[in-house]
Amino acid sequence: MKKEKLRSVYLAKRKELNKQEVEKKSNLIFDIIENNFILKNKKISLFLTIEKLNEINTFSFLKKVLTTCKLIATPRSDFKLNELIHVKFKSLDQLKTSEFGIPESEDGEIIQPEDFDIVFVPLLTIDKSGNRVGYGKGFYDRFLSKCKPECIFIGIYIFEEIEEIEDVNCDDIKLNYCITPTKIITF
Repeated sequence: MKKEKLRSVYLAKRKELNKQEVEKKSNLIFDIIENNFILKNKKISLFLTIEKLNEINTFSFLKKVLTTCKLIATPRSDFKLNELIHVKFKSLDQLKTSEFGIPESEDGEIIQPEDFDIVFVPLLTIDKSGNRVGYGKGFYDRFLSKCKPECIFIGIYIFEEIEEIEDVNCDDIKLNYCITPTKIITF
């Protein structure tokens, strides 16, 4: 299937989930992460949940690892430049919900892409080769392409991986891992 169709299918699948299912699956995913990845003293990028899109709930995970990680930064979308800007996270007080329903830091210290050790990546679906489908603007692919080569890209995903995304292109950045409620997928 092609990306545009996959977006439609997986947005609909997520809408079918209730809040309790999303919360349960989110907790399972983050338990797997905490038990299998070293986050202590790491600089991580963590996207914040877009509730209206029934995304994985990252807020409870954020609270848990805030004191463990060396630094946590959250993305802010610059729609004029089509780029993600990462801002050091200090507290929920710095967040404002954008017109697109995205919780973002209005101000704070900007963290450069090459500073991250781990990037948690949102996605709608992923294939068995580590190719992901996002929301279609390329924000994450542009950001990931600027990260240092040893940075680990981890997708977090409610469903199971699909066989293949038909229209992957040279600008698409593959993930290193994807965490589902039941397993770690290594690419």
